Amino acid sequence: MTVAVFHGSPRRGNTYRATAIFMDELAKSGGVNFIEFLLPEAMPEFCTGCQLCFSGPPERCPHASYTAPILDALLKSDALVFASPHYGAGDMPGAMKNLLDHLDFLTFTVAPRAEIFNKKAFIITTGAGSAAVIKTIKKFLINWGVNRVYALGFRLYTDKWDKLPDKKALKFDLKLRRAARRFYGAEKKYPYISAVIMYHVNKFVIKKYVGAGNYPYEYWKGRGYFGRRPF
Repeated sequence: MTVAVFHGSPRRGNTYRATAIFMDELAKSGGVNFIEFLLPEAMPEFCTGCQLCFSGPPERCPHASYTAPILDALLKSDALVFASPHYGAGDMPGAMKNLLDHLDFLTFTVAPRAEIFNKKAFIITTGAGSAAVIKTIKKFLINWGVNRVYALGFRLYTDKWDKLPDKKALKFDLKLRRAARRFYGAEKKYPYISAVIMYHVNKFVIKKYVGAGNYPYEYWKGRGYFGRRPF
């Protein structure tokens, strides 16, 4: 199993440590390869909102040299892991949001990839607002058509994992390892109802209102999405 891992902060703090434990347990299951992306290093340029990827292939993105290897990993991997701490009064760090902005063409509205429809994803987050981070990232992934999104969030009450009491650190360690084993064995399920609805709504809108000659229409037509549901 190939797993693409996206680290949402350069700090390598609590979320990075939690992800390392999760990855360690996944590796013990055997036959697991990781493709890791450290943000913002892997995506140092901010999305400018130019929408070139909405009206043509992603190669048109002014930052295609960064998006291309990320998209390649997304499509070739069997599973995805998004590791993102909670920041401030919002939710995810800007680096993670910037990554997702660059990949917004993957939604049903523009050019969803059938290769993503069979994938499972896991979100790992730490901080007081973990639930908010999970909710936002999960929404993006479901909009891509990811088959199932699992998550685990922690409120640690410290900025250093090594400062955790031994009993608490062991508790989090066991939770992460149990979640990793379950994730490894998780099988494909019926797609989210919201994803099915988005597919049918966009199928109607793109076919009737976007029309031939425009990128989303031609992309959907070329992929055969106007026929049977592809997932």
